[in-house]
Amino acid sequence: MMNFGKKILLLGLPLTLILSNCTDLEDNVVGKPVDNTETGSCSAAKGNASEALGSAYARLNDFSDQSNAYAMEEHPSDEMMGPTRGTDWDDFGTWRKLHQHTWDSQHNQIIAAWDNLNNGVYRSLQSIYFATPAQTQIKAEATFLKAFYSFYIVDLYGQLPSTDLANTCDGAKISSRSQAVDTLVKDLNYAVANLSSGSAGKATKEAAEFLLAKVYLNKAVYKQDPQSPAGPYTFDKADMDKVIELCNAIIASGKYELTAKGKYFDNFHWENGTRSKELIFTVENNEGSPIANARNRYYMGLHYNQIPSGWNGFTTLGDFYNSFEATDERVGGTYPGVTDKIGLNVGFLVGQQYDKDGKKLKTRGGEDLIFTPDINLSAAGEEKGIRVVKYVPEPGNLDNGGHDYVFFRYADVLLMKAEALLRGGTDPNGETAASLVNTLRTTRGASTLGTVDLAAVLAERGRELYYEGWRRNDQIRFEKFLTPVDQRPAQSDAHVVVFPLPQKVVDTNPTWSQNFGY
Repeated sequence: MMNFGKKILLLGLPLTLILSNCTDLEDNVVGKPVDNTETGSCSAAKGNASEALGSAYARLNDFSDQSNAYAMEEHPSDEMMGPTRGTDWDDFGTWRKLHQHTWDSQHNQIIAAWDNLNNGVYRSLQSIYFATPAQTQIKAEATFLKAFYSFYIVDLYGQLPSTDLANTCDGAKISSRSQAVDTLVKDLNYAVANLSSGSAGKATKEAAEFLLAKVYLNKAVYKQDPQSPAGPYTFDKADMDKVIELCNAIIASGKYELTAKGKYFDNFHWENGTRSKELIFTVENNEGSPIANARNRYYMGLHYNQIPSGWNGFTTLGDFYNSFEATDERVGGTYPGVTDKIGLNVGFLVGQQYDKDGKKLKTRGGEDLIFTPDINLSAAGEEKGIRVVKYVPEPGNLDNGGHDYVFFRYADVLLMKAEALLRGGTDPNGETAASLVNTLRTTRGASTLGTVDLAAVLAERGRELYYEGWRRNDQIRFEKFLTPVDQRPAQSDAHVVVFPLPQKVVDTNPTWSQNFGY
């Protein structure tokens, strides 16, 4: 019944990127030369750098949709699936194929995400190209955004297109994953050097440091031989030391701290921009007119008869839910000002569901609405599956809350540092992986761990960052992505750690090669 919530952009064109130049829009197909007859050159026409930067920021709004890049990072993992329920949510198998690792190069979401992300890169390139030598701030922000979109292309697709706006006749070239990592490091070092601290809703020095740490943490994955993309990976000590250095810089800024014990969901409250000091990079939303609306994050799972009346779609996996301790506040439960007003809990919804007066909710067929962990991905009843509410709905304003949409959080900084230490890095400050992970766990109400190893860090990343779009990335780095999970009983083939390039792109650009295994 519910599909994507937004139109898939540019589905039929081979890597179409939009040239937004003042008020005119012109389609430019990457990989083909541009005949600039007015100027007699192969350079793109100059425009307004500030307007182009605004267009580059606007592309971030795509991530708040439940489909495309977000779905590709979550559904193939061990923490999310989208079951078909009768005629609801079949969508030609798009969600099942993601969870069961059976996609191909013509999968609709693989195509749409490619278009959206490359459009973000191109808009960022425009701003860089249009900027004057005096517009260092604009160029630095645009360079960060270029790296942000490029990171997702590299992570998902393993190759990175690029074009030189000063010489568009050459068309787009494609960089290998290894080459693309070098470009990411170069761009982010420039951003770190030229950005200052500021609002989480804009590119800042700390946001650039965070993303650069993420690149170094995944460098072993991205530098891997493309003929054996699933590893085993060898993590270089120098890279891990760099992760620690960057995380320490963010910590030393003094801008961020974990939310107080009992306040985990303040990170996702409709006033999270003022309630939380964990937010490093977000899309800032205004109540009543959010541009990256977080409503998808609760609508996509809630049942039709709950408030808000949801789309009865995505669920978590029972094994993932069972990885939490009962005392861990990240599991969720009642939430003052929400449960008493609309009957909804936050976190994981399992078992009988109630309205605000404690009355049992029912299915459309009149049975008790009891969310159960058992589920069949191809044919699920409407009550099957544990639902997740991470962004806290605002009673009285369910559709247009002011939740800032979160990309980077301080808790992830602590977990990246802990992982880098376990992978051979050295901390000049003398912190240990155990101290970092246990600080996080005790703040969240979980027990301390006697031993913290890599398996413990992966599990903790899941508990802390669930439904935030990092799980596929994490599982690949820890070499657990191919492991069977509920509704995917067999070991997956190694090549699926990278998605294919959309077939339309390969067909249109004969010098580009399809990824290994496709």
